[in-house]
Amino acid sequence: MSAEEPLFRVVRGVPTAEELAALVGAIVVRSRPVAVAPPAAASAWARSGRPVAAPVAGPGAWRASGLPR
Repeated sequence: MSAEEPLFRVVRGVPTAEELAALVGAIVVRSRPVAVAPPAAASAWARSGRPVAAPVAGPGAWRASGLPR
């Protein structure tokens, strides 16, 4: 494709300036890379079921297992 050749052309009809602008806008939007949405944060309800700390092991573990965290 040469630099003089248009990127697209209207084959039928006579579009208005507004219609051409809408077409160019749609082409520009579709040609951009899609942004990846950040992962959703876990809700407080979902976080409450996860262990807060690593399980306690070693001397005194039986006592620590009954204490509030």
